[in-house]
Amino acid sequence: MGNSSAPAGPAELAAGLASLRDRALQATDVAFVITEAAPGNPVVWVNDAFTRTTGYTLDEVVGRNPSMLHGPGTDPETGRAMGLAVAQGRPVTATVLNYAKDGRPFWNQVSLSPVAGPDGTVTHWVGIQVDVTAHVEHAGGLQRSMEAERRARKGLTVVAQTSELLSDVDDPAVLREIASLLVDDAVVWAGFFLDDGGLHRADGIAANVAETASVRRHGVRSTDEASAAPAPDAVQRVLDGVVDGPVVVSLADEPVGATTARLVGEVRAALGRPDRDVPSDVLDGVHHAVVHPVPGRRRTLGVLVTVPAPGRPATVDESERLVVHLVARRVGTVIDNVRLYAREHRLAETLQRAMLPEQADVRGLDVWTYYAPSSGHAQVGGDWFDVLQLDEDTVALVVGDVVGHDVEAAAAMGQLRSVVRSYVFETTDPAEVLRRVDQLVAGMRIPRSASLVLVTLRRTDAGWSAAYSRAGHLPPLVARGGQVLRLDGAGGPMVGFGTGTRSAGAHDLVPGDLVVLYTDGLIERRDRRMKDGLDALVEVVAGTGRADAAGVGEELLSRLADKPEDDVAVVVLRVPDPEGDAVDGTSSPRRRRWNLPSEPASIGRARQAVLRTCSAWELGGGSSAELVVSELVANAVLHGWGHVELRLFDTGDGLRIEVEDANPAPPVTTDGHVGRVGGYGMRIVERLADWGWRPSGSGKLVWARVRPVPISAALADHRPAGPTGTPEPTV
Repeated sequence: MGNSSAPAGPAELAAGLASLRDRALQATDVAFVITEAAPGNPVVWVNDAFTRTTGYTLDEVVGRNPSMLHGPGTDPETGRAMGLAVAQGRPVTATVLNYAKDGRPFWNQVSLSPVAGPDGTVTHWVGIQVDVTAHVEHAGGLQRSMEAERRARKGLTVVAQTSELLSDVDDPAVLREIASLLVDDAVVWAGFFLDDGGLHRADGIAANVAETASVRRHGVRSTDEASAAPAPDAVQRVLDGVVDGPVVVSLADEPVGATTARLVGEVRAALGRPDRDVPSDVLDGVHHAVVHPVPGRRRTLGVLVTVPAPGRPATVDESERLVVHLVARRVGTVIDNVRLYAREHRLAETLQRAMLPEQADVRGLDVWTYYAPSSGHAQVGGDWFDVLQLDEDTVALVVGDVVGHDVEAAAAMGQLRSVVRSYVFETTDPAEVLRRVDQLVAGMRIPRSASLVLVTLRRTDAGWSAAYSRAGHLPPLVARGGQVLRLDGAGGPMVGFGTGTRSAGAHDLVPGDLVVLYTDGLIERRDRRMKDGLDALVEVVAGTGRADAAGVGEELLSRLADKPEDDVAVVVLRVPDPEGDAVDGTSSPRRRRWNLPSEPASIGRARQAVLRTCSAWELGGGSSAELVVSELVANAVLHGWGHVELRLFDTGDGLRIEVEDANPAPPVTTDGHVGRVGGYGMRIVERLADWGWRPSGSGKLVWARVRPVPISAALADHRPAGPTGTPEPTV
């Protein structure tokens, strides 16, 4: 029989397993640390993997606390959390920044577990350490990539929202809203400052702000050069174009330079406002502001100021700088465009107003005229009218329309008006006048097409004899006894396209007849045909009844020109009828109504309406009524919404004015606005009229009965105007 080995006993097996465990702990790549559960938790053993990871041998760490691996970048909160877990005897896992013997930092994932003795008391702690530096750096790279993408997306969103906000340049708070888009965890405040004869805080884009007369230089230095050699007045150098790029100014130190001092003062005041959204504890750490230029086409228009959050560097990174640069450039471009538009508008409007005639006083005829450029086209157009007293018994009426809504159209209108005026004083034959105009316009090479209608009136024993000729223009209307005749004969091509001859038509006018000349802006709308608009005009004219020319004209505007889409020019002429008017008992209606858009231009229109009405009704106190209606309509435009309705009534002892808007809040009499101009409107109304108000539908109606006294006497009387709280019934 062969030899056989005896099975190992329990002691031998235990010894073998212990040896295997020791060899395995030494062979593993995972670092192990065993410490005593005694004060200071001294290390009693580490394996070879610990030495390879940290560089410390067993002899160098025995008796020391594992916190020997901590360094300047170690988070103290993590260390305290691990110490608390050990003190409570519970296991804990944490990732902590440790330092090797040679000073190399590495991310260490540490798991600590208590080791209990036979009696259950914790005698030791075992720590497992894994170098997770590669994982942490990879995760950090992903986090940084995600953060960069987040900032890029936010930047694109800010730029897109800026472009959207700039689509409404009339918003008085558009710049403040754009600045608020830049406020985030890195910026606690932002604001725009425009340079218009001096730097000032701007919440909106004002088209009528006076620009500086000086032309600024455009020599540009790099940002690095500017930072290396700061200018005495850093903000002024940004405005002068000497420094390109953001500059940092201190909010804590005394500013150097007048412009910088002004800016710093404005920023300090903005940050210190009681109604600020930035908490005071945040502002306690604010020390700097970053000034970015707002570039225009020819000069720097202003600056965009951002205030970094406490703890954030004053200099912004490239992505943040790009976003601010794009926002500032978009704002600068829009401001430039608005100002160019405003300059062209002022030039064209001045030119046009200088060329349009004043209301003519024609002997023996009742004449009313009206002109308004389209509000959608810079308040500039090519329509015009003319009323000329050629001699004691001859009158000429002209209405024309030049294509376009710009300076060129206004200039062409002025040329044509002068040409027609010159020829009509030489001959009263409308056809001959238009023939001569064709010849001259062809030689002048006026770049715009134009239409016009010319009517000449000559007094006769029975009334007036009218002759007319049309150059591509809509027909005049003649109303008599509720019937309307279209003078659609004597037509021809537009001005300058005549073939050498023009035809003329004729019509006799009798007392009571109305003649209406107009441009297509009165009747043309996108949602209907021109023929339908002309039919609507004929219907309104037919229904006016026996009225003065002003009454007819205001009725036409009220019914047809509430929302014109083009320029409007209207001439209304009425042949007085002494006998018929005497039978009727009045030469004009005693109530009129206008539906006005809620825009500043309506204030001037209301004033003109009141003046014309007072003149037509022969009422005194026209100047007082003009001032009262100006205040009431201005309040409705500034503080109300929706359309504004204006109504005038002849009460027998004066003029009653009613203004209705959709704001139910009552008007308030104040002593003005502290530190600002204005706020005295209702005080003025009190001294010129009795007034009151009442709810009306979803809004309110404010009424005033104008006293027939001069303005000077009314304003000199500082006594209260009388009871104003009791609304009067509507007339």
